[in-house]
Amino acid sequence: MMLGNPSNATDAIVNADNYLMVKSQYSLSYNNSKLTTNWTSWHLYPNDITNAADRQDDFRADDMLPAGWYHVTESDFDYATYGFDRGHMCPSADRTSSILNNSATFLMTNMIPQAPNNNQGPWAKLEDYGRSLVNSGYELYIIGGPYGQGGKSAKGTFSILASGVVVPSYTWKIIVVIPNGNNDLSRISNTTRVIAVWMPNNNDTCPMSSLWTSYRVSVDYIESQTGYDFLSNVSSTIQDVIEASVDNQ
Repeated sequence: MMLGNPSNATDAIVNADNYLMVKSQYSLSYNNSKLTTNWTSWHLYPNDITNAADRQDDFRADDMLPAGWYHVTESDFDYATYGFDRGHMCPSADRTSSILNNSATFLMTNMIPQAPNNNQGPWAKLEDYGRSLVNSGYELYIIGGPYGQGGKSAKGTFSILASGVVVPSYTWKIIVVIPNGNNDLSRISNTTRVIAVWMPNNNDTCPMSSLWTSYRVSVDYIESQTGYDFLSNVSSTIQDVIEASVDNQ
């Protein structure tokens, strides 16, 4: 979370709908009412994607949640009934340096019910693009999450699954792109590239064939929708510039 904690999440159990979980592989704010993440944040650089480990596919409940809370299981999304993917926030392919790191991406706190056309289409294309940037000499600071309630899969439109998991109406992501180096925060400037997207969690309005570039917005726009304060550790004068622009590269 070098760039900030956008919702001021804490690890106090009383803060159940904005509960901070810090893992070696990513950090997140968990919402115990929605049973999903509010946001998930991670850093991506070449050592993360060495392909030393295969995709583990070990979807499972996150035992690091407080004991008294419901722990979403790998079967709660019930694809046969609802038709939503178990959509990673921090992708499996962003953590291939070890079995442990890849396995951590399959915790259900890292999942949202994601429309397959969104997840496997423009969302996946953006994930691939991010890794291509890393392979070209960049490192990325990424934060993404769900917004709203009510998404559409091939099975229909649903707001809440039987387990209580809320289906979001949108997915969003912000990527800060900097060349590989040290003292990362100090190297963010008015000219730093920032990619921000806002995608419908809807099989119809977010077709699999669509390009991720079709959904670009400003960071300011995502802030206006979510109420979060992104990049808060960056100087306000730089924030004003990079949060207002829409990526066009």
